[in-house]
Amino acid sequence: MKPYYILIISALMTKISVAQAPVAIKKPQTLTKHNHLRVDDYYWMNERDSKPVLEHLAKENEYQSEYFKPLKPLMEGLMKEFDQRINPNDVSAPYILNGLTFQSRNIEGKDYQQVVLLENKKTTIFIDENERAKGKSFYELADWSLSPDNKMVALTEDLVGRRKYQITFRINKSGKFLTDKIEDASGLVWANDNKTVFYTKKDPQTLREFQVYKHVLGTDAKKDELVYQEEDEKFSVGIGKTGTDKYLFIYCYSSTTTELHWIDADKPQEKPEVFLPRRSGHMYEVAHHDKGFYILTNADGASNRKVLFSPSFPRNLNQCKDFIPHKNEVLIEGLTAFKNFLVIEERSNGLRGIKMINLNDQKESTIAFDEETYFLGLGVNDNYNTDDLFFSYNSLTTPSTVYRYNMVKQEKTLWFRKELLDKGFSPENYSSQRVWATANDGTKIPVSLVYKKGTDLKKAPCLLYGYGSYGYTLPDVFSATRLSLLDRGFVYAVAHIRGSKYMGENWYENGKFQKKINTFTDFINAAEFLGHMGYCDKNKIYAQGGSAGGLLMGAITNMAPYLWKGIISQVPFVDVVTTMLDESIPLTTGEYEEWGNPNDPDFYYYMLKYSPYDNLHRMDYPAMYVTTGYHDSQVQYWEPMKYVAKLRELKTDKNPLVFDCNMDAGHGGGSGRTSERMEVAKVYAFILGLEGITR
Repeated sequence: MKPYYILIISALMTKISVAQAPVAIKKPQTLTKHNHLRVDDYYWMNERDSKPVLEHLAKENEYQSEYFKPLKPLMEGLMKEFDQRINPNDVSAPYILNGLTFQSRNIEGKDYQQVVLLENKKTTIFIDENERAKGKSFYELADWSLSPDNKMVALTEDLVGRRKYQITFRINKSGKFLTDKIEDASGLVWANDNKTVFYTKKDPQTLREFQVYKHVLGTDAKKDELVYQEEDEKFSVGIGKTGTDKYLFIYCYSSTTTELHWIDADKPQEKPEVFLPRRSGHMYEVAHHDKGFYILTNADGASNRKVLFSPSFPRNLNQCKDFIPHKNEVLIEGLTAFKNFLVIEERSNGLRGIKMINLNDQKESTIAFDEETYFLGLGVNDNYNTDDLFFSYNSLTTPSTVYRYNMVKQEKTLWFRKELLDKGFSPENYSSQRVWATANDGTKIPVSLVYKKGTDLKKAPCLLYGYGSYGYTLPDVFSATRLSLLDRGFVYAVAHIRGSKYMGENWYENGKFQKKINTFTDFINAAEFLGHMGYCDKNKIYAQGGSAGGLLMGAITNMAPYLWKGIISQVPFVDVVTTMLDESIPLTTGEYEEWGNPNDPDFYYYMLKYSPYDNLHRMDYPAMYVTTGYHDSQVQYWEPMKYVAKLRELKTDKNPLVFDCNMDAGHGGGSGRTSERMEVAKVYAFILGLEGITR
């Protein structure tokens, strides 16, 4: 007799076979570079809004809908679990801005949050996203910013999902909006006169943020003054304000180089001036203090960065004094200046710590936790003059907790603790640990694990998550929805592979450019280690990643298809060579400093080694669930679309291949918590269905 789970899967596949997988038409397009020819049968899929594209996406979405029909009871059950576990009236930690205390909260039965003002034991609705989202298929409140006198708020909103924002201004006392409206903008900061704002705009074709404009309330936004324009296509711009509120900063940055320009926040009519001129490979950040500037820099070989101090605007780094030296074993990730303290965020042996230096007597103190793995980060710290620091802590087993820490007394008090609705939940029911896999070249790869106590690990399926690009380090954080996997006997793991900065700057450098393949082999080695060492069943390993993590999914599937029972590839960057050769596509040019420029034959042929789309061939592939958003500005919809079409043509197995294109979403998926949770439920249902778990 067949085992029960095989019968379930067979029944599931029988139902799915009723719907035929879509077959895409082929229109061969020859692509030539460096005298090398590639033929792309699905190049036509980049014709956005064309009838053939929309018709094929409709077929794919119909197919995925049919696939998930037998799993609908499971998805509904998962959604019910999420609702029973997560308070429908969930709230964030209170946070203080401009001396006012706010809190974000959810409302039962509504998809979007409210921002409320907590004042004199009274709660007042400050922003209701539900009202702003009415009648819209997509809505995101990207940011909101108070004027210095708290009389006005600027709202930055996305109504499409393509991260092209609209900025409007509201009078807080009356609730009325000004007629001022800024279209296709993004970041915004206020000057100290309460009427001048600075904001960034994107290139309409590439969506690169490259301009800074100045708007004076009450004037025509079409006549706003261009303050700064970044001509180098590898660079983007952002804007911010110092903690002292003294200066506005324009940040010019690429993956390897930064440059700051400053404007006196009391004199918004003045032109920006350069802080330190850009120098290729030099990256720096600045925190202003009453007594001068603290500069976080990688100059002079300080790959993990060091801190310098200058009492005035420096002409060059030689005028600055060493404040914190470079250490090979400690990565300095950020710094924040208070009147009496300098706060340093640093990472050692993969784990975050917070160091505070008393600027009056130079004494140091630290905040750290004695656990194998956790997340530690700063909260909202808007008051330059305070001695109180807000920081957050959570782990794979513990929901988020925010502490208020007095830096003088070195005492912490509980400010806020996230509580689950399910009173039966206890962190003590789960175990987390960090293990070290061995890479092909002998490097030790850290892997974080979490599972329910009592789980027979050797028989447990495992979901392994990864990213490994841009120096971004995945935090080991708690997830209330993830409990639905752990309670069903899964192990959840995070592979901290090269390409992140988990083990310092060199960890990143050894996972980019012509060392990129280390990222993929590290992930494969991590999976092999987990299976061979009995941390899971080696025949039940699933992999998940999104965006550049989707590139990871495509590469590891081609390189080691036998390892994976299933792959979850979300908004995946899979057509690397073609995309990186097309400078009209958003963000391409700036990506040269991450992946290399394929106009250089050495980079071209190296990319060609791992580009998932270019390396698909006729063989068996694991079960795969691939998602995208039609309005995605980071990874265009056609990359996963053509990837799936080519996979359908070449795969020799009968494993499920499901493609899900959200026609109302961008890179971050659908908007609203119902949509967000449903996306999680579909991922879990896909995996659980393959395990024969139907409830």
